[in-house]
Amino acid sequence: MPETPIKNQNDGVLRLRSPIPVSVNHYLVPKVIYPGGTPRATMYETNEAKRYKKQFALYTTAEIRNQKWMPPEDKRRHFYMDCVFYFDRIDRDPNNYFKLLCDAITDSGQVWPDDNVVCERVQGIYYDSKDPRIEIEIRPVDYIGIFVNEIEKERFTEVCKTCNRFEKNCSILRKCIEGRMTPEVNSGVCDKYKSRKDHYE
Repeated sequence: MPETPIKNQNDGVLRLRSPIPVSVNHYLVPKVIYPGGTPRATMYETNEAKRYKKQFALYTTAEIRNQKWMPPEDKRRHFYMDCVFYFDRIDRDPNNYFKLLCDAITDSGQVWPDDNVVCERVQGIYYDSKDPRIEIEIRPVDYIGIFVNEIEKERFTEVCKTCNRFEKNCSILRKCIEGRMTPEVNSGVCDKYKSRKDHYE
């Protein structure tokens, strides 16, 4: 893998650098199999895609160690993956490369449990025929569930603790932390709130 850009080990950002992988059009290709003699189409990974995933997963693991990067303890946390593309040709579409890139990072087992928590963002498209590449920055998002940040979540939770639903493992609070929109919560206020009797004692 290419040399990683200069990094600041204290800013919470994992910086990676990737060659341009195969596009999504050449990641999975159809193949006809004949179970029981009946033809059926299935999809399989190309050898080129398999090689890239294996190499980039190993590279990602090594860079996490080199950069002393620590992922959030909350396994549900989402991530921004900011990418600057340097293509060898002007006819390439950056959206065709995220799938294989995300799958390779997932295979490292070190960043996120599944790439359904990734917010992919194209931050620039340039052209460099001598050194085509993708420069990547991965960072946890600020928002937690439906809350803008940790402070807003804590404020909401502190109010929840004074509600009689809280000790019953309130499903509304759980859904909010999971990022599920719920009609009971409007503008940061829960319509189902009912103060515990002992709260005023």
